[in-house]
Amino acid sequence: MAKSEEANGQLTFVGGHVKGVAVPCAREESEIASNIVYHAQYTPHFYPLRFDQEHAFYAAAQSVRDYLVQRWNSTYLQFHKSDAKQTYYLSMEYLQGRALTNAIGNLGITDGYAQALKSFGYLLEDIVEQEKDAALGNGGLGRLASCFLDSMATLNLPAWGYGLRYRYGLFKQHITPEGQEEVAEDWLEKFSPWEIVRHDIVYPVRFFGHVQINPDGSRKWVGGEVLNALAYDVPIPGFNTKNTISLRLWEAKASAEDFNLFLFNDGKYEDAAHFHSKAQQICAVLYPGDATENGKILRLKQQFFLCSASLQDIIYRFKERRSAVNWDNFPNKVAVQLNDTHPTLAIPELMRLLMDDGGLSWDSAWDLTYKTFAYTNHTVLPEALEKWSQDIMRKLLPRHFEIIEEIDKRFKEMVHATKKDMAGKLPGMQILDSSNPQKPVVRMANLCVVSSHTVNGVAQLHSDILKAELFADYVSIWPNKFQNKTNGITPRRWLLFCNPELSQIITKWLKTDEWITNLDLLSGLRTFADNEDLQEEWAKAKLASKNRLVQYVHNATGVSIDPNSLFDIQIKRIHEYKRQLLNILGAVYRYKKLKEMSEAERQKVTPRTIMIGGKAFATYTNAKLIVKLVNDVGAVVNNDPETNKYLKIVFIPNYNVSVAEVLIPGSELSQHISTAGMEASGTSNMKFALNGCLIIGTLDGANVEIREEIGEENFFLFGAKADEVPRLRKEREMGMFKPDPRFEEAKEFIKVGTFGSYNYADLLSSLEGDSGYGRGDYFLVGHDFPSYLDAQSRVDEAYKDRKRWLKMSILSTAGSGKFSSDRTIAQYAKQIWGIEECRVP
Repeated sequence: MAKSEEANGQLTFVGGHVKGVAVPCAREESEIASNIVYHAQYTPHFYPLRFDQEHAFYAAAQSVRDYLVQRWNSTYLQFHKSDAKQTYYLSMEYLQGRALTNAIGNLGITDGYAQALKSFGYLLEDIVEQEKDAALGNGGLGRLASCFLDSMATLNLPAWGYGLRYRYGLFKQHITPEGQEEVAEDWLEKFSPWEIVRHDIVYPVRFFGHVQINPDGSRKWVGGEVLNALAYDVPIPGFNTKNTISLRLWEAKASAEDFNLFLFNDGKYEDAAHFHSKAQQICAVLYPGDATENGKILRLKQQFFLCSASLQDIIYRFKERRSAVNWDNFPNKVAVQLNDTHPTLAIPELMRLLMDDGGLSWDSAWDLTYKTFAYTNHTVLPEALEKWSQDIMRKLLPRHFEIIEEIDKRFKEMVHATKKDMAGKLPGMQILDSSNPQKPVVRMANLCVVSSHTVNGVAQLHSDILKAELFADYVSIWPNKFQNKTNGITPRRWLLFCNPELSQIITKWLKTDEWITNLDLLSGLRTFADNEDLQEEWAKAKLASKNRLVQYVHNATGVSIDPNSLFDIQIKRIHEYKRQLLNILGAVYRYKKLKEMSEAERQKVTPRTIMIGGKAFATYTNAKLIVKLVNDVGAVVNNDPETNKYLKIVFIPNYNVSVAEVLIPGSELSQHISTAGMEASGTSNMKFALNGCLIIGTLDGANVEIREEIGEENFFLFGAKADEVPRLRKEREMGMFKPDPRFEEAKEFIKVGTFGSYNYADLLSSLEGDSGYGRGDYFLVGHDFPSYLDAQSRVDEAYKDRKRWLKMSILSTAGSGKFSSDRTIAQYAKQIWGIEECRVP
């Protein structure tokens, strides 16, 4: 620990005598050190006579923020002066991860910070570990949004992100003998050094109330409860550019006048702070449970709160750039991208703001709204296509429900007038679904499709399914509305910063570091894939990453793993369609076969360490049972002296971005094994492939394109294809499925209590029977099990041939150039948003 003491207005550290001086754009070691000390002294959050690692992190982060604020201000001014069209990205999630490494890396000052911190007796990597991941997201949806922001900034695009400032996130995952336990995230327990509260940016957001009809026939939403949306900005720096954009997060606040002093002095403390409590609920938790009506109302409140605050801010920014408002120019200056259906209420909210506040007619407001919005679909899962109760919508947002009714009415009239042959399809296409009179709903995806100028999927297979199945009827009306934009990942966070050894090797062999912003250059590695020198360097880099992972696993779980074993990793949200159950059943079968072997036979086996990580939604029973099963199996397998040299199974707790940054570089095989046709894209598959990890997977989501790019021979394929799945499910319902004996063996090995006394009948029954709720193996685990085992056998054989495996690994990285989020965002900018580069000079 570095100690400090006050002496003549300075802090004396172990590293020497450093004077605290504000140097906001410090790049040299001495200036950086002075700026860190300045923040330790003059923006203190801790006891001034102590300077431990945590204090050093906060002071260092705030010194970096100085640089970011300067660049953020310059960027904002450049956007304002140029009056360029801007994109506003609305997302309920942003899975940012830690910011320090990314910020100093993108600013090009990593070495300066490493040396400055070293002068205080600290290693940069230790200080980085003090930062908590921002708990603003859950899975791929949020991580994609964060990659997109990085690319928007790097490409110098005039763009802005909007989200909510969740205090407790989704949850922090603890693993106990009973399985997963959820506790609140604590990322804001102290404070975030990155965010900048904007006390001058506050908007009112109304709920409930009623619609007032004025004498001139205009309508206005009045009454109900009004809360304030307060802006917090998080700067997002681009790589090797001055451009720094913003992620604007909204926090819900009640005003001082909402606090009832009379009730408080009367001893009714909770009643006195009623509105303050309601405000705190809105941004407390990501995806609060919605089994109750109160839960549903809170979720809808969250979505509308994001949409209303963001749209008011967008309109304010549009107006501040011009002396007289010409609404016709709005879609020429504003593009709004809806990241899935969560921000759908932005559509009726913009209509309301334009008509009720702006005085526009319906036709004018609709024309502007339609030209402004674009919608990204992320799922074909029925339960993920949001449907909201009409009764709740009408109660919470009465004016918006009126507007949605009118959009639906006019859409149906348009179909009857111009597409008479489609009239019979309207029951499935209309926005308001009252087919069940007891539970009429608003179909949010339908509202998005009807109201957006462009709809895109996120992988070629997914987009094809959208056009051929989910939205096929809309395609008949608007054939040019639908596009594909295959997802991507930022190569800065997901290779350059998290895997420095491999990055240096890539730069050395390509003789340039331009691949960092032009990932297609990785294809140049193909020329050297057979080169023994490259293979040897590649192997050393992989071993360095594996050794870091060994240490992490031991610290996080207490389990010791062998870096010479094959590291086999599946990390993603726990869901039945992602089939972690297939993975663990395969591991159970592998363990059973090991137990049946002689020691001489075992010595011929490829040693393997299987790691599974991910969070199960708190109310998703089967997903939580899968988490428990993985841990129960691991507890037995890892402590079996006969076999634990050949197989270990580890559940990685509390999976998040920072954990992924250790796991992915150290991986050698990654499982992307969802039921074909059910994963929209996936982006972790891209991260693994980019880091030279081989994939075992189905032809689902972006797996299809990854396999095409890296070469079929470098991908371990198994399982049914998407177009076969409906037939296989039908055959299952008809009793035609005959399970493989190995599948039955694996299930029985669990049932007889090999892994403890817990009864997994409820989980395993989902794989049995031919039909019925929660039965009939809807996700085809049984059908794909034999081909999965065969593919795993091919993995074992390939891994034994070290030269072949290294070549495959190099070709995996070489083929990953397509999967940069820079490419994805450039396509969005040109083909959907119509925006151009706006570079800070």
